Amino acid sequence: MFGVKKLDIYIIRQFLALLMVTFFITLFVIVMQFVWLRIDDMLGKGIPIDVMAKFLFYASLSSTPIALPLAILLAALMTFGNLGERLELIAMKTAGISLFRIMRPLITFIVLVAIGSFFYSNYVIPIAQKRMWTLMFSFQDKALEIEIPVGEFYSGIRNVNIYARGKDKKRRAMLDVMIYDFSRGFENASITCADTVMILTTEDKKYLKIVMNNGESFENVQNSQEGSTTIPYRRESFKYKELLFDFYTGFKELDENIMADQHISKNISRLVAGIDSISVVRDSLKAHFYSQLTEETPAYIADGSDYSDTESSSRLLSQKLDHINVDSVVSSATPQETLEVIARRASNLVESKISTVRYNTIIISDADNFFITHNIEWHLKFTLSFACVIFFFIGAPLGAIIGKGGIGLPTVVAIILFILYYIINTMSQKMATEGKWEVWQGMWFSSAILLPIGIWLTYKAAKDTMTIDFDRYKQVIGKLKRFVPSYRRT
Repeated sequence: MFGVKKLDIYIIRQFLALLMVTFFITLFVIVMQFVWLRIDDMLGKGIPIDVMAKFLFYASLSSTPIALPLAILLAALMTFGNLGERLELIAMKTAGISLFRIMRPLITFIVLVAIGSFFYSNYVIPIAQKRMWTLMFSFQDKALEIEIPVGEFYSGIRNVNIYARGKDKKRRAMLDVMIYDFSRGFENASITCADTVMILTTEDKKYLKIVMNNGESFENVQNSQEGSTTIPYRRESFKYKELLFDFYTGFKELDENIMADQHISKNISRLVAGIDSISVVRDSLKAHFYSQLTEETPAYIADGSDYSDTESSSRLLSQKLDHINVDSVVSSATPQETLEVIARRASNLVESKISTVRYNTIIISDADNFFITHNIEWHLKFTLSFACVIFFFIGAPLGAIIGKGGIGLPTVVAIILFILYYIINTMSQKMATEGKWEVWQGMWFSSAILLPIGIWLTYKAAKDTMTIDFDRYKQVIGKLKRFVPSYRRT
């Protein structure tokens, strides 16, 4: 009864032909979108063609789980739309074949695809993403004039520190720059300040050329007189100046180990191990910080009792004040002086607690971010696989209801549904990333929204009922109007 029949072979053959075409089209679009967003890190860097081809290959492998659900949705829509347009679907139903029987071989195939997608995400994606992002950071490492941070010292050039206060991305130049050259030693360092600086490379890619405009340079001069207390220096003003440094600017791929501890390069087992370890660390940190904040702080008491922070300092203070009559000191103080001492002590305690809270918040936020990113990556391996099944149960019945094949209407419907899924998934994942939702809620929210839609469409298609029966809805609205009170004009 459940053997493979000619009908099953025919349905699978129709679906596979469309799935192959739609998959490569969607994969190409997603990869090109990814490359376009990072095109500034690739153009004009002299990247070899074989390296670029390797990057595109790894990007394609990484985008496969995302392109597969959209390809399944589009292929299912077109397959059952073609069957409906050629009246083959009606002929099968007339022969007593139900829609579920027609969909059965494809359901089995989609379940196998979803399982394969999970194993692919678990074993192939970590390797592909690790190598892809290693190449991506290698591309960025070549863009010195872009990657030099604003307001921070850059030490990527040997014996040179660069500090820039601004950037002009149109001219690819840095503004208001200070360059510290320690190539002749720290005591003989030279400092150069310039309004505009551009970092270029020589044609042989062996030297780094720094072009400066409108600036001054300060350089210590070696003092030959021993015992001199002064250090002479030389000052130079210039409108245009060039500095040349040894720096190999040819492409050099970074070590893959820089991505080894990132969540994108881990499979299920490593993600679970990371989640468990960081959970223990996070819980212990929270317990320790809670004990710090809730421990009793000795308060100032006007009768002369000690109010130091630690027990050791309390003993030391009491030893120093043994010969002093604290009661007399306190009683001699005016109420205003006593109040000022208490207020000052309270203010110091509050500031200390605030500093402790801020420091603890930073430490815990790092642990929370590690936990959330790893947890999201763990759920992502399941949600993308499950999305293949959901999109099939949306596309197949919807194609049977629409009854239109080709790449026109089915493509538009598929794009609209995928955009809806993408928006819901992005918003819910952002809520999970920010910690406003639980991770499992944010990652499965889009599936929870689309799964009932798929079930409803499958039910409608199996029952051969109109998806939107306006007459029926009008009748329901008319019945509801009876319960709405009417008002007459006076």
